[in-house]
Amino acid sequence: MKRTAVLLCWFFLASCQTQNPQTPAKPETGGLIEGIATGQTEVIDLGHALNSKNPYWPGPGYEPFKLEFFATLEKDHVLSGKMAFDEHTGTHLDAPNHFVAGQVSVDKIPLKQLFGPAVVLDVRQQVAGNPDYQLTPADITNFEQTRMRIPDNAVVFMFTGWDQRWDDYDKYKNADAKKVLHFPGFSSDAAKLLAEERNIAGIGIDTLSVDYGMSTDFMVHHIAHGKGKFHLENVANLESIPATGAFVIVAPIKVENGTGGPARIFALLRK
Repeated sequence: MKRTAVLLCWFFLASCQTQNPQTPAKPETGGLIEGIATGQTEVIDLGHALNSKNPYWPGPGYEPFKLEFFATLEKDHVLSGKMAFDEHTGTHLDAPNHFVAGQVSVDKIPLKQLFGPAVVLDVRQQVAGNPDYQLTPADITNFEQTRMRIPDNAVVFMFTGWDQRWDDYDKYKNADAKKVLHFPGFSSDAAKLLAEERNIAGIGIDTLSVDYGMSTDFMVHHIAHGKGKFHLENVANLESIPATGAFVIVAPIKVENGTGGPARIFALLRK
């Protein structure tokens, strides 16, 4: 009887030490920055390089990226160029003021939000059978039940695999005969769960928009921006980071009162 009581006590203590998936996790990120210099940390680039062939939003005012060199080493002894692009070009950040009046511009996003743990929700299987797939609240809660609760200040990525189409603009925007776009995105209910019930920093996706292609009201933009959350669009290389365990640094161009801008996104991962 005494032996049984001891065993029960041991099992109780062990269960108390087990991570409850409903408890916010504290990612082990200590030493990641220092590990870059020593080679213990891997740095992964989550962005596409800007060039004139990049896909861009097919709407009024949006144009391909342009780079023109006005000085050359041969003639001017210096190589220098000028660029022309809209704020939402290539891998970029949408600031909360992009869709919601009174929200912060890209230069005023609290710096804390630009540094945080990455959460990657892999929906490639769902997207393979439905290009119009929208992330659901069930996708999020299932992830939390099997992995961990989304940690504070996380950047939550929807990994659709769509970036494999990046070099083919027609396939990337995937418009039908009526010019309706067909690519996956977050649902408004998923956006509400993340923006209103989780203390996230922002959301990201490897498509043209966090709203799915067929959207006409862009409710995901309205919902997330309304809560001060940023968006990352046209993200690359999400297959290179795990569902949890990476730490991201988001570095958008700093334009005063801007609604967004091209961004470098770095994922730090312990080797």
